[in-house]
Amino acid sequence: MQGQSLPLRVATLLTGLLECLGFAGVLFGWASLVFVFKTEHFFEELREPNARLMGNATGLDAQDERFSLIFTLASFMNNFMTFPAGYIFDRFKTTVARLIAIFLYTSATLTIAFISADSAVLLFLAMPMLTVGGILFLITNLQIGNLFGKHRSTIITMYNGAFDSSSAVFLIIKLLYEQGISLRASFIFISVCSAWHVGRTFLLMPRGHIPYPLPPNYSYGLCSGDGPREEEKKTAESQKLELSEKFLSPKEEIPRPGQQQQEARSLWSYVFSRRFAWHLVWLSVIQLWHYLFIGTLNSLLSNLASGDRVLVSTYTNAFAITQFFGVLCAPWNGLLMDRLKCKYQEEARRTGSGRAGSAAMAHGPSRSAARGILPDRATNPCPLHRQADSQPLRHQGSPIVSLLKSHFKYI
Repeated sequence: MQGQSLPLRVATLLTGLLECLGFAGVLFGWASLVFVFKTEHFFEELREPNARLMGNATGLDAQDERFSLIFTLASFMNNFMTFPAGYIFDRFKTTVARLIAIFLYTSATLTIAFISADSAVLLFLAMPMLTVGGILFLITNLQIGNLFGKHRSTIITMYNGAFDSSSAVFLIIKLLYEQGISLRASFIFISVCSAWHVGRTFLLMPRGHIPYPLPPNYSYGLCSGDGPREEEKKTAESQKLELSEKFLSPKEEIPRPGQQQQEARSLWSYVFSRRFAWHLVWLSVIQLWHYLFIGTLNSLLSNLASGDRVLVSTYTNAFAITQFFGVLCAPWNGLLMDRLKCKYQEEARRTGSGRAGSAAMAHGPSRSAARGILPDRATNPCPLHRQADSQPLRHQGSPIVSLLKSHFKYI
């Protein structure tokens, strides 16, 4: 049965990777899209008449502030709606969550497709919808790692890397625009791809959840329904006990009272822990820097290039290209976690510690933030590639995620 389901699982893996790479995190390519919007004269009325001739900073800043406000709203929704999206996924399961994602995403792309300079204010509606739809795509795809057992962390980090690398989609739209392909045509094509999302939802994804550990003879897709909820839960718990016994020595088969209390901890006991609080602070600072960098990149490059549109376009393309390599950088962290999992799982079971995977993740984004605060035109590509290459690392390797496996969908 395992051999018969392998092609289906591989197809699910590859199409999920393509979905995250092509659709989920396009918001991070905002700098490329802003370049096109400015060419289309979006919010140009905010610039004073003499700003176009003399480069008046007041008028230019007013237009940039409007674009930054749109990005700020969209990035806020990207983070704020993650928990509600996880609840929707947990409560209503995969099919419902994906249909909501498809509706939001398609509505957003159609709105952008038929928008014009006169109706540019609709971007305040379209970009948050695009972002929420994308995060739902990512959340529903992360469970695919459960299909591959010991490679679970590698696949999850690869999907997170693809989520960040999907910013290259807006670069492609920008390059096509410079070759004469209209913005409307590009976003209509993306809207038509929703038919592919629908087909994948019913053919290659489960109606419920993919359990972890995976029960024997597990099947999903159009031709096989998910088992009853209680039966699936019992099977998963039984499988988890079997896997635990596999790594326990005979002396450790009977868990100590402290271990039983550790396993019985609720979600809120972790949420209100000091470790979670400090990790949340650290991640919030890194997130704030990342969104600030992307949201202000176009205006920063315009100032550094003294308004030279060709130079701004070149640096924007360079940044988008380096962002694409996130899908290649991210899996290394997951591979490290998979390799160290067996070595440290005994320590984690005894102490609840997940320190093994946290150092690699913390180093990259923090280094990027320290390097990127220096806006020097001569060395500008350096913070561009460091920001892009380290960005995927902030999603994975978290000790908090390793502590909250039983509450994974919420996290």
